Amino acid sequence: MFNEQGVQNVTSRHIAAEIGIAYGNLDYHYRNKEALLLAIYEKMRSEISEHYILYKEYPSPFEHLHHFLGFLEKFQYRYRFFNLDLLEITRSYPSINKIIIDTLQLRKLQMSHLFEEIVKADYLFPQDGNGYERLQHKIRIIITFWLPQQILLTSYTIAQTGEMSQHIWELIVPYMTERGLKEYQRLIKVAI
Repeated sequence: MFNEQGVQNVTSRHIAAEIGIAYGNLDYHYRNKEALLLAIYEKMRSEISEHYILYKEYPSPFEHLHHFLGFLEKFQYRYRFFNLDLLEITRSYPSINKIIIDTLQLRKLQMSHLFEEIVKADYLFPQDGNGYERLQHKIRIIITFWLPQQILLTSYTIAQTGEMSQHIWELIVPYMTERGLKEYQRLIKVAI
């Protein structure tokens, strides 16, 4: 319902009616919409965390990044209301806002670690100073605002699966070593 109608247009009473239970039953488990959104966000956090941990299952950190970006694109669509209503949610629900800020700091550290592994594997050139912090920030911006831009910029709608990932890879390509370019080309061929 949140995906179809937006967070502000759906009340706890709407949700109870939709699933066919009394409002009191829903209220017993989730005292208000903030509690319900918090439960959804905790589920989202858990799903993403699992995919950060899976890096050991892939033969290379680039392959982990490749699969992770594909997962993120599907994940975003499944929970699209969250990115579409992110500003509204953070302004309306301070407890969720705090958890989102904490989560973003955690994700920043996790992404930095992934990039360190990619550099160690000789897929990206080492960087001085803050390393790949600015590039990682650009990637976060694309991920966060991919869905809203598709809705707002109707003349520039790109609905192809993998398009968000491709934009991110295009940011990374200039930093790739020869080994990184070969691995990237292998991954792209596998994805087709």
